[in-house]
Amino acid sequence: MIDFRLTETDKAALAKIRAEALIARKYARYYDENENEMAPDELPEAADFVSPSVPEIDMETDTHGPVMMMLQTIGNFWGDYTVRLRKRTSGGLGNAALAAAGSPDQIEKWGSLVLAMAITEPGCGSDPSRVQTTAVLDEETNEWVLNGEKIFVTTGIRADGVVCWATLDPKAGRAGIKSFLVEKGAPGFEVPGKEKKLGIRADDTAAYVFNNCRIPRENLLGGDESIPKSSSGGFRGVMKTFNMTRPMTAAMGLGIAEAALDFTRDQLEEAGLRIDYTSGKATQNAAVEKFIELEALYEASKLVTLQCVYLAGKGLPNNMESSVCKAHAGSTVRTVTQGCIDLLGPMGISREHLLEKWARDCRITDIYEGTGEIQRLIIARGLLEYSRADLS
Repeated sequence: MIDFRLTETDKAALAKIRAEALIARKYARYYDENENEMAPDELPEAADFVSPSVPEIDMETDTHGPVMMMLQTIGNFWGDYTVRLRKRTSGGLGNAALAAAGSPDQIEKWGSLVLAMAITEPGCGSDPSRVQTTAVLDEETNEWVLNGEKIFVTTGIRADGVVCWATLDPKAGRAGIKSFLVEKGAPGFEVPGKEKKLGIRADDTAAYVFNNCRIPRENLLGGDESIPKSSSGGFRGVMKTFNMTRPMTAAMGLGIAEAALDFTRDQLEEAGLRIDYTSGKATQNAAVEKFIELEALYEASKLVTLQCVYLAGKGLPNNMESSVCKAHAGSTVRTVTQGCIDLLGPMGISREHLLEKWARDCRITDIYEGTGEIQRLIIARGLLEYSRADLS
């Protein structure tokens, strides 16, 4: 039986995360409205907090660790999505790819750096197999030469380097895609600037340009091209990183949804509307009935996400579940935040409160790490055993 009960130590750690998260809210509006500024790695008021220690998690044997990690993520983003409380020593999405597909030498060399992941391109969004950034091996210099443009690179400004997806043969589709480790400062690697977005405005999302960017041959993720594709930075090798980053994205969204629900509950109770969970919905005020429905949707999404990471902790396959929780949470958080705005009316869209900001911020959770539509295609393929061609 799956058991999500928390120990007293777990509860204390989550309470401390909530206290830190409240500090983030003090800065949320400022960095939303001043998106050209970079939020600090550590907020002054948080300096006195001793962050709860998070033990290193062995995803093959630890069942509780991944679940606790998701709950901590929910707690962090319950504060605010875009303001970071801790220095980014844990790395970015590229670090997950490095851990999943990098060679031992690469992990030792690059593991201490913060690595972004560059996949999305102006003409390639939800389908990474259509990547047009090219990688050509210069045999004379023993270097890879990268050419192309990437957009919406998360942690793109502050990252020390990037895992860049590029193709050896644009006509080969997925088979031609490899991943390359590129450090900031490499010749031909340009960072035009920070992206301007609808939400998560304080987040350092960047555009990258590779203009005859030269990197050493050994920077092919996983090793030299002579190594089999499954272990040399190929499409499958790197895609498996999403089995943990997708539930992480779901947890981020759930943190926002929980914040919206908590704020709305307080406002309803202040207005004299009592939420009674012991009686049927039909016997209650229409606003309360709607609120309970939003809460139930949130709880369902949270359980799906925790089940996904529980499987990972047991060393069991979770490819299907990672897509299910990502698709469900991406839809849920949008429904919940919009539903809370509907319940609160003018208060919901007032800039005096953060609810309207959370409604903008949460949209990203249904987009990156694979859009909701893509997740549903993956689910259909898994359930119905459809091929890629069947769904195209």
